[in-house]
Amino acid sequence: MQIKKGDIVYVIAGKDAGKKGKILRVFPRTNKVVVEGVNRVKKHQKPSRSLPQGGILQIESPLNASNVMLLCGKCNKPTRIVHKVLGNDEKVRVCKHCSEVID
Repeated sequence: MQIKKGDIVYVIAGKDAGKKGKILRVFPRTNKVVVEGVNRVKKHQKPSRSLPQGGILQIESPLNASNVMLLCGKCNKPTRIVHKVLGNDEKVRVCKHCSEVID
């Protein structure tokens, strides 16, 4: 996957299109990501020891990784990613617009 935990992304499709958020979790096998404050759903929680009151919680649900684009730190635009190999055989992610190294 081209997106890692902790990256700031821009949502390009779905009900939350246009929002920005930080990646909380990545599921490479299913190609899904959980973004902070995006794709929130209501979950009915029974009372338990950890949550004695129970109730209706709002949690972030995973969305497809193809619906988000990485935000470049320099140009602050949603961008596609290019992989380049540096001189010491290190593979890095590079912004397509401004050629800035993201990693």
